[in-house]
Amino acid sequence: MSSRKFFVGGNWKMNGDKKSLGDLITTLNTASLHDETEVVCGAPTIYLDFARSHLDDRIGVAAQNCYKVAKGAFTGEISPAMIKDCGVEWVILGHSERRHVFGENDELIGQKVAHALESDLGVIACIGEKLDEREAGTTEEVVFAQTQAIADNVTDWSKVVLAYEPVWAIGTGKTASPEQAQEVHEKLREWMRANVSEAVADSVRIIYGGSVTGANCKELALKNDVDGFLVGGASLKPEFVDIINARA
Repeated sequence: MSSRKFFVGGNWKMNGDKKSLGDLITTLNTASLHDETEVVCGAPTIYLDFARSHLDDRIGVAAQNCYKVAKGAFTGEISPAMIKDCGVEWVILGHSERRHVFGENDELIGQKVAHALESDLGVIACIGEKLDEREAGTTEEVVFAQTQAIADNVTDWSKVVLAYEPVWAIGTGKTASPEQAQEVHEKLREWMRANVSEAVADSVRIIYGGSVTGANCKELALKNDVDGFLVGGASLKPEFVDIINARA
């Protein structure tokens, strides 16, 4: 296995309330978590402060989105400065739901990545192809273009985790097979080697997202270029602990 520190993110999406998230936080705080794994929970904006003040310090917190400037007349948006002011150290950017439900394009996502990194936030940057793109054989083309738009805006790769999430596998119960995941992760690492640098290709963590569960996480975690997970639905359940411990 590589020296890259295993990274497991939980994306709570637009779910939970203080009661259910409070129970989840208690479960995580009292669980035995593999200490070689970095854990980050993506809380809804309105619960960022709640999550950060109740979660144990060994567990990071992420916002699920942010805007590309520090402040201003942008009703309904939040900035990296506000995220940091809540003691939160990560943001998820470019998630497929932001891209496909809310119409965010590569250019905007790139600008957000640049500003978040300038503000010293860690970025979980998401890429991934839709079902029709996979069936048309354009997976590589699509994810390389998305990665390029992100890479153009990164100065310090140590603050970036790349999340490959095939859109056809998110919340559908379909998971990319461990072989399918490894194949894309390996190609992404080759792309990084050719387009960024050897050192970054070796050190950047490329995590997999798309219907990751307690049942399939161990097999996925064995793959050489799968450096962790971005977990959706299962991150709201006690089985999230099993996923965190996939390499334990």
